[in-house]
Amino acid sequence: MEVFLMLIFAILLLFGFNRLMGYKKGNITIDFDDRYVNHKKYVEAIQQELASQGRQVSYKGNRKFIIDGQSYIFMEQNISMGGVPLQRTILKPKK
Repeated sequence: MEVFLMLIFAILLLFGFNRLMGYKKGNITIDFDDRYVNHKKYVEAIQQELASQGRQVSYKGNRKFIIDGQSYIFMEQNISMGGVPLQRTILKPKK
């Protein structure tokens, strides 16, 4: 019984970690090699990356994108991976 509970706990922990890192169904997650502090350049980098993936993208301002005809909200996460900060871009579908 204890092994079963530990397994359930591990699965829930992994599921929670993935959601926290932006890996949720419908989200678009982008990790850049470069770090962007200028918002305009950051938005341009997002647009270029999505266009290179073959997506139709336009920026509407105020952190709102239209990607392949659907509205998305742009969120940024800073994550420390082995002492090196990573700038993660999460585009969440707007409901």
